[in-house]
Amino acid sequence: MTRTVWLKADGSVGDWESRKRRITAGLEAGVDWVLCDESDVSRVRELGAVSVAAFGDGNGVDVIDTGDAPDATVVGKDGEGDGSVDLPPDLSGSADLSALRRGEADGAYVRILDDDYEAFAEEAADAAEHTIVVGEDWTIIPLENLIARIGDETELVAGVESAAEAKTAFETLETGADGVLLDSDDPDEIRETVEIRDAAERETLDLQWAEITAVEQVGSADRVCVDTGSLMEGDEGMLVGSMSRGLFFVHAETAESPYVASRPFRVNAGAVHAYARTPGGGTKYLSELGSGDEIQIVDTEGHAREALVGRAKIERRPMFRIEAVVGSDIDDAEGGEPTGDRIETLLQNAETIKVATREGPRAVTELEPGDEVRVYYESTARHFGEAVDERIVEK
Repeated sequence: MTRTVWLKADGSVGDWESRKRRITAGLEAGVDWVLCDESDVSRVRELGAVSVAAFGDGNGVDVIDTGDAPDATVVGKDGEGDGSVDLPPDLSGSADLSALRRGEADGAYVRILDDDYEAFAEEAADAAEHTIVVGEDWTIIPLENLIARIGDETELVAGVESAAEAKTAFETLETGADGVLLDSDDPDEIRETVEIRDAAERETLDLQWAEITAVEQVGSADRVCVDTGSLMEGDEGMLVGSMSRGLFFVHAETAESPYVASRPFRVNAGAVHAYARTPGGGTKYLSELGSGDEIQIVDTEGHAREALVGRAKIERRPMFRIEAVVGSDIDDAEGGEPTGDRIETLLQNAETIKVATREGPRAVTELEPGDEVRVYYESTARHFGEAVDERIVEK
């Protein structure tokens, strides 16, 4: 699920200078949407690239006056949605709902004042691309009911005033809200809310231990260093391998060494033919990676995040062939020969390239048969980087 952070920046939060400071903080933090009044659409766009939603009156935004059209129009402010206008006894007579059903608005803004407004939000969700619900008290907001009843009909956005409330919204009923509408001027709260969004989207992979069965020097090959636009920690790296079903954890070059300075943005990932795991569970050949591509960074516990590739640096270098077995049952194997599925990869013959072992990072030059290393294994074939239900033999 893709989570979103909306930033409330309409006239109710202050004058333009106050709104401008809030919006600028949001842009710097990486919010997805700014929700403003229709008169501010052009001014918001001048501040930076972000999706803009504007409160409208149900008749669309006057693009002649503003000089620009929003990405979404939202009804409910100063109307039925926020309680300024009473809800009609029969919701078929609702002006806000009629605007949504006629396609004159894309989203609904609803303050959950009581059960009637909860029912109103459910009706709005049938027609709205975005349904924004704001509770008066986070201890009683019926967010669980709305998550359970609305399902995939709309993007459900919960109004929050802090990063802590955003975390609760994203975790409610495990599924969580699709997005949050943050009403805060505090740059730290805005930044922390975006960080919580990012954390909520990250995969956690089930990494396994594989037993090294062979480490041999082979000839030279074209090797790829993947330089990212992110700094990595000492327990982070990438998943790469010659076989798509079994990818080795290779550490980023975060450690100082007598040979070279640390480069915490870099993973010396292997030969050009190898696969590297990408966000969303796909793979790419290392030779395909280039500036602007997305790559997946993983730590030794399997927590994943995304990073942009800054460049892929290809040079000819001497290589090791690293072979390992997954699902080894060495105790039951005759003669102590491990059994299981064999996987392998090519890594540069250099002290600065390290893999994750039970004892911590270890240089490939020090690996020996019997060592255990971290891998990601899935018994699935791949075609053009996508998992397929097909038998493929990789040697």
